[in-house]
Amino acid sequence: MDGISPSKGQYVLITGVTGYIGGRLVPLLIEAGYRVRVMVRDLVRLQGRSWIAHVDVVRGDVLEPDTLDAALAGIDVAYYLIHSMRGGENFHERDIRAARNFSAAAERQGVKRVIYLGGLGESATELSPHLRSRQQTGDALRECAVPVTEFRAGVIVGSGSLSFEMIRYLTERVPIMICPRWVFTRIQPISIRDTLDYLVSALDTPESAGQIIEIGGAEVITYRDMMFGYAHARGLRRYMIPVPILTPRLSSYWVHLVTPIPSDIARPLIEGLRNEVIVRDDTARKFFPNIQPVTFAVAVSRALEKLKASEVETSWADALVSSQPDAIPAVLTTHEGMFLEQRQEFVKATPSAVFQAFASLGGSNGWLYFDWAWYLRGLLDRLVGGVGLRRGRRHPTEVRVGDALDFWRVEAVETDRLLRLRAEMKVPGLAWLQFKAEPLEGGGTKLIQTAFFAPKGLFGLLYWYGLYPLHGLIFSGMIHKLAQRAEGPT
Repeated sequence: MDGISPSKGQYVLITGVTGYIGGRLVPLLIEAGYRVRVMVRDLVRLQGRSWIAHVDVVRGDVLEPDTLDAALAGIDVAYYLIHSMRGGENFHERDIRAARNFSAAAERQGVKRVIYLGGLGESATELSPHLRSRQQTGDALRECAVPVTEFRAGVIVGSGSLSFEMIRYLTERVPIMICPRWVFTRIQPISIRDTLDYLVSALDTPESAGQIIEIGGAEVITYRDMMFGYAHARGLRRYMIPVPILTPRLSSYWVHLVTPIPSDIARPLIEGLRNEVIVRDDTARKFFPNIQPVTFAVAVSRALEKLKASEVETSWADALVSSQPDAIPAVLTTHEGMFLEQRQEFVKATPSAVFQAFASLGGSNGWLYFDWAWYLRGLLDRLVGGVGLRRGRRHPTEVRVGDALDFWRVEAVETDRLLRLRAEMKVPGLAWLQFKAEPLEGGGTKLIQTAFFAPKGLFGLLYWYGLYPLHGLIFSGMIHKLAQRAEGPT
């Protein structure tokens, strides 16, 4: 505790920046005025991060001790946000060795404090291997003289959190769930915002050094409550049938089948669900009285804000585009519950010409490729009470925010750069179509076309996969035609 100053002049190191917590912590500390250094094993994995120009970047690996002294040199406070979720039976040994390497280097370099995010759970009970490993990692960090602030949290509720994404996918995709006993386990989920508030506030709370601080949300509920709460927020009707026996191995295979989470990650996660993870002391309230954790319902509402269009580009498109060094035919992926289908093409034209090509889509101008399929979709939409294609467009070449464009609504326009359309046809979910023109060094433009779809329930999932072959054909042809239109007669 001695020597720790709440001054914003502190030099902070963050590990685990390619993970869920670390990646969100970096911009918060930059915004708060701290000097930030990030440590990664592979520098390439930071490509496309919006904050990369505002931090110092060093290569370091907690399993390679000789890389750590340089990373920790001159650092006042270091965040340790590293933990294995896969990697075989010896993950525990690696976690302990990594923590010891890190704390020893921190002591050698005169680091004043380490802040670690571990896991809730009564140590006196039979914790799952991963929960036990997380707590023993904190013990390993404390073996050296550097004071450690260890926060212990349970399920973190936020778009992209592994635990929350499992709940999200299961609830979205399975109308009737056969549930094992762990759905009745008591937990105290905490929102990602509250978790980050604790991690940031610890820098200005020197008395938290050397403490184990349990953090949780405003209520104790069960996993069953979480699933029903999520279903309610999404307007879904779900049913659960409890069964007395369903092993973690079988449960992990089921999760692997219906979600994007691999079974080798799902299994240790599910094993931990058998343990109650609730806050049993009020240390957090004493040290951080200004942080008032929210309820699960509020946390879910915040997580679902990611499905708003204002979040689409910054959360999905930019990260995907900037991580691709060269244009490739197509990328199909999922992120935080949303499907993305993206195509890129190099165009021998200016960004202005490319923008004009995609800004002129729709109405009497048509959609350039398979127009009959667009008209058929519009007819089907009208038959089920939708708007169809009858609205056309206000102007043959100009677009502005709020314009109706066939069965789309113009949601964002950046002249000579971007156009984003939100679907207003009848679909089981939320959908957007976005076009972007990026200038290239040496001339020319990279045209980026992205379809976003956030499915609602099982029908939304079936809708996406059922139409994907046709969508792939249409969108592939459309981007080629857009490029040709922008380039003009050859």
